[in-house]
Order: sequence, then structure tokens, then C-alpha cells
Amino acid sequence: MNQNQSQLSRSWGHFVKYKPLIHELVSRDLKVKYRRSFLGYVWSILNPLMMMALQTIIFSYMFRADIPNYPVYLVCGNVLFTFFNESANMGLTSIIYNGTLIKKVYIPKFIFPLSRVVSSFVTMGFSLAAVLLVMIFTRAPLGWTALLFWVPLVFELVFCCGVALLLSSLTVYFRDMQYLFSILTLGWMYATPIFYPLEQLPLFAQRLMKLNPMYHYINMFRNLVMYGNIPGPNTWFACIASALVMFVLGLVVFRKLQRNFILYI
Repeated sequence: MNQNQSQLSRSWGHFVKYKPLIHELVSRDLKVKYRRSFLGYVWSILNPLMMMALQTIIFSYMFRADIPNYPVYLVCGNVLFTFFNESANMGLTSIIYNGTLIKKVYIPKFIFPLSRVVSSFVTMGFSLAAVLLVMIFTRAPLGWTALLFWVPLVFELVFCCGVALLLSSLTVYFRDMQYLFSILTLGWMYATPIFYPLEQLPLFAQRLMKLNPMYHYINMFRNLVMYGNIPGPNTWFACIASALVMFVLGLVVFRKLQRNFILYI
């Protein structure tokens, strides 16, 4: 326990020291992502809007999903899951893609996956405008609890940092991880109630769903923003516990495996 605490302390010290570098890496990622794009950052708003429109047509009319204010329900789930998917996949290859830089100068290696997660988080910030636009267009009620919209996003940010640390370290040794994880995220998306209600699942499937951290982040966000409710203690515990456990696990595995990165990148 003391060793893990000292690792967290050292990592935090490095994070504070190298904040300017993280800022530059995040800026670089955002510039590269939208380079030569006519609409640029507007795509961060258009993407969730177009995805919401397409899924509304498919699932609301073809499958008759009985969910009040279905467009808002969809865009809330899409924005949060897209952030997870993008940050995990970008973090996964962050060490490999920065191998040349890692070989030339000393930089705490965990900076690279964390910067990828932060750049995805910034993109999600733009995408939140899509949620607001859909709520205005559909005249959805907006209660005071919406002011707490940032809480599940912070929990998810910590969770995604842990996922990126874990995946980036494993990918250095096992390159097929990037292909396997793309399949896993597809299954993870369908196993998360983004476009269907949890109540449509059998009871045993609902219990399994509650082991899915993304379910809890999305559920908390929807409760705060869409339904005007403060989630119960079980949801808070699930969000906090899954975020902290994943972050500590990712950091511990990363620090143990990083010693031999130079031999494999």
C-alpha cells in the first residue's frame, strides 16, 4: 500500500512538473486531428448530432424504443461513450507512436497516454454543445442538477486515464492488442445502454450490466442532465470505485512494464 502511495506521489509530481509538455502534446493532437478539415472543431458538435439523428431514425421508428425524449437519451450516451472509445484507442498506441522521442530524451512515459486522454476530453467538451442543442431543440426541461454535469465526466476521465495507461503498456509488448481492443470496444458499446433502455434486458442481464463502469457514468450523466435527479449512493460508489481502481491498476502495471519499453518500441 505504501509503495502504491509513493508511486502515485511521484507520478503526481512528474505530472505537475511536465504540465507545459502535456499542454503542447494535447495542442498537437487537436491540430493533427482537424488538420485540413474545412469545418475543424465544428465536427466535434456535428458528429454526435449526426449519430443521434441516424440512431433516432433506426431505433425509435424501426424498433420502437419506448424512451421519453429519445434524441437527448441518445446524444448523452453517445458523447460519453465516444470519449471513452477515442481516448482508449488513442492512448493505446501513444507509447509506440512516440517511440522516437522516448529514445532521444527523458520524459516520464505516462505523460503520453495521459495527454491523449486529455485531448479527447477537450474534444468531448466541444461535443457537449450538441447535448445542449438537442435539449433546446426538443424543449427538454433543464433543471438545476444539470450544473453538476461535470461530475460523471471527471469520474470517466480518471477511468479513461487508467485504461489508457494499462493498454499503452500492454501494446508495447503485444501489438495485436490494438486490433483486439477494437473488437472489444464494439462489444462494449452494445453492452452499454446507449440506444436501448436497461429495462428491456432480462433481469440477469441487468445485473451484469451494473458491472459495466460505462453504464454508471452514462446513467449518472443522464440523471443529472436529462431527468433532473441526483443519483443514489450506489451509483456514486460505482462511479468513484471503478474510476479509482482502474486508474491505480493502470498506473501500477504501467510503472512495472515501462522499464523495458526501450527494448520493444
